[in-house]
Amino acid sequence: MEGLIGTGRTYDDFQRQIPEPVKPLFDKLRTYCLSLDEKVIEDVRMHRIVFCKTMAFRWFADLEPTQSSIIIKIQKERKTEPKVLEVIPEQELAEIKSILKDAFRTIR
Repeated sequence: MEGLIGTGRTYDDFQRQIPEPVKPLFDKLRTYCLSLDEKVIEDVRMHRIVFCKTMAFRWFADLEPTQSSIIIKIQKERKTEPKVLEVIPEQELAEIKSILKDAFRTIR
């Protein structure tokens, strides 16, 4: 499910600002986050996209593209600081996907 929250921007609008070197990686990570559950909500913001588990905004992933990488903030618990990772296009995604899946399952 691709829900629009907040700004009213769509992913089509957002992807125009993603630097070409990281666009395929961003698309892979976005697709993976959306595949975790049909109820995942995508909140397209000005400079990043936040993925939430419910309408109560239990966010588990925050993806922000840079010129050469993607900064991912991963939240498992609302009262702790998010884990910040930097992913580059050549990087293997198995571990990142595992961390995202765990965050999705854990966030309440």
